[in-house]
This record gives sequence, structure tokens and C-alpha cells, in this order.
Amino acid sequence: MENETMLKEILNALTSHSEQVNNKFGQMDKKFEQKFDQMDQKFEQKFEEMDKKFERKFEEMDKRFDRLETKVDGIRMDLTETQKTTNFLLGKIVQHDEKLLQLSEESEQYK
Repeated sequence: MENETMLKEILNALTSHSEQVNNKFGQMDKKFEQKFDQMDQKFEQKFEEMDKKFERKFEEMDKRFDRLETKVDGIRMDLTETQKTTNFLLGKIVQHDEKLLQLSEESEQYK
């Protein structure tokens, strides 16, 4: 009987120890869950902050691109006007060259 009592005591001690270990693991599990939840919240906050920063930067870039597009359109108009003026002047030069050629031919006829 004595062996049986000792075995029961050992079994009770092991059961008690097992419950304590299970309780500790349960506490550790809760702590890990809390820490992971805290980390998730922090990551979400940081992600939201980064998202807001990116949105502000993209809006700023859009405004800059709009200003740049307006500026390029102005330059394009200036270049178009310059091309028209250049074409007009080239036409006048051709007219003057033709006139000079005509006058030159006429002067040679009189020689």
C-alpha cells in the first residue's frame, strides 16, 4: 500500500506541477497576445502615418506637375510663335534674294 500511496502522491505532485506549468504557459500566451496586439496597433498607426505622408507628397507632386505642364504649354506657344516669325522672315529673305537676283540679271543685261 505504501508504494501505491507514494505513487498517488507522485501523481498528485506531477498533476499539480502540470497545472502550474499550464497556468504559466497560459499567462505567457496572454502576454504574447497582448504584445502582438500592441505591435499590430503600432504598425497600423505607422502605416496610416506613412500613407498620409505619401498622400501629401503625391498631392504636392500633382500640383508641381500641373505647374510644370502650364509652364511647358507657355513655352510651346512661345516656340510656335517664334517658328511662325522665323518662317515669315525666311519668306521675306527668299523674296529679297529673288529681287536681288532679278536686279542682278537686269543690271547684266544693261552692260
